[in-house]
Amino acid sequence: MFKNNMQCGKDSMSLLLIRFMLCVLTLVAQIIGKPDLAPAAWVKKLVTLCDQAPATPFDGVQHVLEKELGQSISEIFEKFDVNPLGSASIAQVHRARLKGNKNDVVVKVQHPGIQELMMTDIRNLQAFALYMQKTDIKFDLYSVTKEMETQIGYEFDFLREANAMERIHHFLYENNRKSPVLVPRVVRDLASRRVLVMEYIDGIPILKLGDEMAKRGINPGGKMAAAAKQNILKSLTLAYGQMILKSGFFHADPHPGNILICKGSEVALLDYGQVKDLPDQLRLGYANLVLAIADNDPVKAMESYRELGIGTVSNCGNEQQELLRLAQTMFDTKLPPGVVMLQPFSEDSSIKKIAVESFPEELFSILRTVHLLRGLSVGLGINFSCAEQWRPIAEEALYNAGRLKGANRKSRVRKLSSFRRFTWRN
Repeated sequence: MFKNNMQCGKDSMSLLLIRFMLCVLTLVAQIIGKPDLAPAAWVKKLVTLCDQAPATPFDGVQHVLEKELGQSISEIFEKFDVNPLGSASIAQVHRARLKGNKNDVVVKVQHPGIQELMMTDIRNLQAFALYMQKTDIKFDLYSVTKEMETQIGYEFDFLREANAMERIHHFLYENNRKSPVLVPRVVRDLASRRVLVMEYIDGIPILKLGDEMAKRGINPGGKMAAAAKQNILKSLTLAYGQMILKSGFFHADPHPGNILICKGSEVALLDYGQVKDLPDQLRLGYANLVLAIADNDPVKAMESYRELGIGTVSNCGNEQQELLRLAQTMFDTKLPPGVVMLQPFSEDSSIKKIAVESFPEELFSILRTVHLLRGLSVGLGINFSCAEQWRPIAEEALYNAGRLKGANRKSRVRKLSSFRRFTWRN
């Protein structure tokens, strides 16, 4: 049994590293405009693999669960599905029902023996990053992999995930008449470092949305489908704008496997193993950058780079415009009209003219989140600017911090006082 579990751990570990290497390559490809670094066919296949990682045999699951919770499965659960709902890189989830309860729950159980293997391979990935940034890729990839090391380390502590889930649940439900996304409730008495029991939310994985529409006879190119897709993206964008800019504490892994579409186009956001808690300086610096992008303001963009600690070296005469262009590429979801991916690597690319020599590790989570939202928008066929959508939230954050001054302050105060609903501009 131990041998099988260790093999499962190795396979799962490899998939998580693939997922993060794919993330790095995709980000770099988008930033520098070199799509062949992460071909679309690879991306599609690897996303599928990462959502279907090898499962730990049930006796291994039972051993971890009973050791962590101190009771047998039969003492805790009225029923427990032996076959997992899904198996991902670090853990797998099973559907169950607690004794004396009518509602189902999800039981998340960590794969045995995975953490030690994982951290060794991440350090190998860091060596790879150091090599890559000595090539044409003039981007601080090493800092990115250091942040990955920190974030992946957190994912092995399910108590931390439970705390994060409760904190985000409280924030979103307190700051909205209706939360833009559903967050599962934790069964606090059944949470440990390697086991987490939470509310079961019924929904369809976002990658299967098209198939579900076809099954129900809905034209995927029709008005009903377009409205549903717009509502889905609107909900996710609002939730992330509020989490990042108002709270600074946000879910940092909105890849398709973590998004469910529920009845009425409601969106559920799953898996809080990766969260980020930005210090106020970075949160407000990013709010300034959002305004610079939304207002197409190169001077403000340049100021925001300095405030955020992004170190650049210019190799062009129109430095301000290129810095704004690079900011739009890194931190906005919008693509040029008629373009579904960024232009091929060329001498005209911003990264050829502006080398990013230092990039704060903590900003990687924002960078990754924005690019995952961009991928979702492309998949849903909606090209939009998250910076434009987040402008009112960024202004509110800066106003509350006392950083809006002069004549603009009064006009923005009036704007904020009437800010009741999130306006969608495609």
